[in-house]
Parts: sequence; C-alpha cells; structure tokens
Amino acid sequence: MNVKSIITMIAGVLVTGAAFAQEGAHAAAASSGLDLVGLGAGLGLGLAAMGGAIGQGKTAAAALEGISRNPAASGKITTPMIIGLALIESLVIYALIIAILKIK
Repeated sequence: MNVKSIITMIAGVLVTGAAFAQEGAHAAAASSGLDLVGLGAGLGLGLAAMGGAIGQGKTAAAALEGISRNPAASGKITTPMIIGLALIESLVIYALIIAILKIK
C-alpha cells in the first residue's frame, strides 16, 4: 500500500464525515468539540485496524514461509504464530474499547 492510497482513504473519511454532518442538533456538539472526538476515535480505530491487519498479514506470511521451507517444524511455528496473532488482535480490540469510551 503506497502513501497515495493511504492519503486518499483518509481524505475520503474526512469528506464523508463532513458530508453527513447535520445542522441544529450537532451545532451544540460541534462547539463543544464532540464531533472532533468522534472523528479522532474513528480515525484512530481505522489506523489501528489497518496496522493490525498489516501485522497479521506479515506474521502469517512469515510463518507460512517458514513452514514451507521446513515442513517438519510446522508444530513449532504454528503455536507462536497463533499467540502472536492473538496479541496483535488484542491491540486492535483495545483501540476499539478506547474509541467507544471516548465517544461516550
């Protein structure tokens, strides 16, 4: 994934948020900064999910490459890989919890 596509995704999120903004009820929330908290929480969660997905992809690729080079070591590679994937996923879940807590 190159920098241009990442910038395009971030710009799309910002434009979509601005397009769905409503007047009236959100006017009071916008003045208190609640819209920015939601935007920050959404961007943070998106970045955490993207980073977690990249990390999990690299972990799985490295484990499969190791297993393909030495099939006899698959038992020794699979368990640490699953533990690593669980730790990566837990970081994304922590980001989700923080985003939910910040929005409330």
